[in-house]
Amino acid sequence: MMKIFFISLGCDKNLVDTEMMLGLLGREGYSFTDDEAEADIVVVNTCCFIGDAKEESINMLLEMAELKDSGQLKALIAAGCLAQRYREEIQQEIPQVDAVVGTAAIEEIAEAVRESLEGRSRNHYRELDEKPAVFADRILTTGGHFAYLKIAEGCNKRCTYCIIPKVRGNYRSVPLEELTAQAEKLAEQGVRELILVAQETTLYGMDLYGEKTLPRLLKSLAGIDGIHWIRLLYCYPEEITEELIETIAEEPKICHYLDIPIQHAADEVLKRMGRRTHQEELRQQIIKLRERIPDICLRTTLISGFPGETEEDFEELYRFVNEMEFDRLGVFTYSQEEDTAAAEMPDQIEEEVKVFRRDELMELAQAISFEKAEAMAGKVLEVMVEGKAVDEDVYVTRTYRDAPEVDGYLFLHTTASLMTGDFVKVLVTDYNEYDLIGEIYHE
Repeated sequence: MMKIFFISLGCDKNLVDTEMMLGLLGREGYSFTDDEAEADIVVVNTCCFIGDAKEESINMLLEMAELKDSGQLKALIAAGCLAQRYREEIQQEIPQVDAVVGTAAIEEIAEAVRESLEGRSRNHYRELDEKPAVFADRILTTGGHFAYLKIAEGCNKRCTYCIIPKVRGNYRSVPLEELTAQAEKLAEQGVRELILVAQETTLYGMDLYGEKTLPRLLKSLAGIDGIHWIRLLYCYPEEITEELIETIAEEPKICHYLDIPIQHAADEVLKRMGRRTHQEELRQQIIKLRERIPDICLRTTLISGFPGETEEDFEELYRFVNEMEFDRLGVFTYSQEEDTAAAEMPDQIEEEVKVFRRDELMELAQAISFEKAEAMAGKVLEVMVEGKAVDEDVYVTRTYRDAPEVDGYLFLHTTASLMTGDFVKVLVTDYNEYDLIGEIYHE
């Protein structure tokens, strides 16, 4: 049987699409390889959110096109956001690509592979506002102890810098019953942590049920045996309700962790970004969260160098970050994306200024992170085991404060025999800027 080499680029939401496509192809009898030299077929699930992601996707397609030219590959398929947005350009510039699969047509991946092998190349697209595809037969690529659960597709926000609505469509929630069934199957496969993702998780259910239904979904997922942690990402601050805060505070399986992408704090910049909040509203929401859930870990992302961002705007953002002391923080330089309103705005910022401002914010974030880590010394935390260091009695673990890939780790020194996915209580004994060090806690 033909071997497929699958490359997934971009965000965790794209990764869920990859896992669904793997499941569909596996059901058709294809086998998979993690070595491109063994592959007969390559599928690249692309990203185009910002310039760097677009460049990475194009370079990967070009690299795989060379394998096609060498005669090794029998089929090369482009899927995902770049494929959705630039299908005509891909066909013209990279003729080695046999088929292009749009973001709403991932369930046609097996058909695309089959047609490509038969020499019948065509593109696969569907209307972007169709019901999101959900398949029970996912093949997990995260190790099996945690999994992302994509609860909605698309976005209605229309932020001026963002291309997502054009490549993913309007916001469409996955029905609660389908998500619960998918989560139950993941739990049966050994998943212990569910990480809820969407372009915006906080609006879940508005299109289906006429109200924000995330609290009800969380309670349904919390009732699943085997699930130990539930983590929330991409919660827009203006959509966080009292009911959601109470649900997080009261339900023990929900991690006291929220990712709230604010992007900026200067009101004029927020207005030009098309964001729905003002600085004071952000401040009050953060204060409320910390008052109701004192041990909550707050993560955010920022954009430096947005068009028209003055030195005063940047200093205002810097002061806000210093005041709010986010537990986790990432900063991206503004990327001028075609077909977005921000790309046409006057007063575009020079790249070196964007980078300088980003580095200033990250230096501040590092100092805050070090203080936060210092405050954890002596505390007892529950951790999830991720793996073991080679030839050392050290396990790599995560606390409730650490989302995979984006946050830090706790390095656990012990001679005990532990398995990936195990939960252990740990005493924090040391720390650095981003990571903690500990030992097993004995009561």
